[in-house]
Amino acid sequence: MADPVEAIAYGPAAPRSLCTDCGVSRMSDPKQCGKACQFIKPDYPAMETAVHGRARDPVRSDEMYFGPFRRMLRAKLKNPSPGAQWTGITTRIAQRLLETKAVDAVLTMAPDPQDRWKPMPVLVTEPKGMEQVRGMRMGYAPLLALLEPAIAKGYKRLAVIGIPCQVYALRALEKELGLERLYVIGTPCSDNTTTENFHTFLELLAEDPDTITYLEFRADYYVELRFTDGRKKEIPFLMLPISQLPPDFFPLTCRTCVDYTNVLSDITVGYMGGQGQQWLLVRNDRGEELIDLLGDELQSEAPGSKGKREGPVKGFLTNTIRAAGGLPLRRMPNWLRPIVGRLMPIVGPKGLEFARARVEMKACETVVHLRREEPARAPYMIPDHVWDIVKPYGIERE
Repeated sequence: MADPVEAIAYGPAAPRSLCTDCGVSRMSDPKQCGKACQFIKPDYPAMETAVHGRARDPVRSDEMYFGPFRRMLRAKLKNPSPGAQWTGITTRIAQRLLETKAVDAVLTMAPDPQDRWKPMPVLVTEPKGMEQVRGMRMGYAPLLALLEPAIAKGYKRLAVIGIPCQVYALRALEKELGLERLYVIGTPCSDNTTTENFHTFLELLAEDPDTITYLEFRADYYVELRFTDGRKKEIPFLMLPISQLPPDFFPLTCRTCVDYTNVLSDITVGYMGGQGQQWLLVRNDRGEELIDLLGDELQSEAPGSKGKREGPVKGFLTNTIRAAGGLPLRRMPNWLRPIVGRLMPIVGPKGLEFARARVEMKACETVVHLRREEPARAPYMIPDHVWDIVKPYGIERE
């Protein structure tokens, strides 16, 4: 029997600026990057209409933040999958697609055999194989480089689990792939880095970083670590050693990404609006199909929303402007950090208000960094809805 999880060799990348190595530059025609890349001249209204049948509805205010959606859910699997990042909704959906023969293969990431944190693009062709790809990885990985090998193998019905820059490029090329069916399961993403940089971050979080098996930024303002010996460690966001990271830890691409919530996926599976559970945005008919595959396995309810986001977003914007200008951040006194860190889960925005806050923060960050480092690109890379998001914070389109 063939290996249900197959890693396929791919060619070298064609280097250029503002690239997250989604894999398109490693395909047979690297010039496709010119029309597929979200960091060149994205057209979200047209792309959203092509994928979802419509662009964002101005009457539904949350679509300005999260993109088109049918409905939002706060959800979890009744029986969590062992080794999953949360309860395993993303990989379980893909597993059900393989179980029901709805797809021939799933394109996703597995852990590199030499480094559990390094993502390795793979094709999964058997339901059991999805058990090998559970959990979070950190780093760049050319997922879309596997599209052509998958099609060459005769796979005409595919599912892809990807982050926003991968999904934008996938959608831009979708019509040319000749697929009979494509399901896109998206995860939110804001800040990626190299796997090597991520190891540096882990070294700042624990004395035994090699034993860390799990890391998650939670919506309650804590980072959760788990270790091989069963220990758990929770670190308030304000206690993270961010100031000790190098200035280029997060590349300009991630600091200027306008698609935190993966708006071109059929369903987005994240955490920001989940309040301890996962947050699902069902975006179109295919997204409804994917939810239906889980049936009674899924426990869901409407997401909640509490608190006010304006204060945290203004504080973030002030620090971003200072950092972008090379100025030192205004650091909170060390004695105050633990107190405020424990207060944030009580007084900070929660649920959908937390999600709106993060989207506003990313929008402000995008404008600030693009204007400083690539001002000529700003008119092409920043969509209209992002200008609407940042306007209340005194940032105007030039």
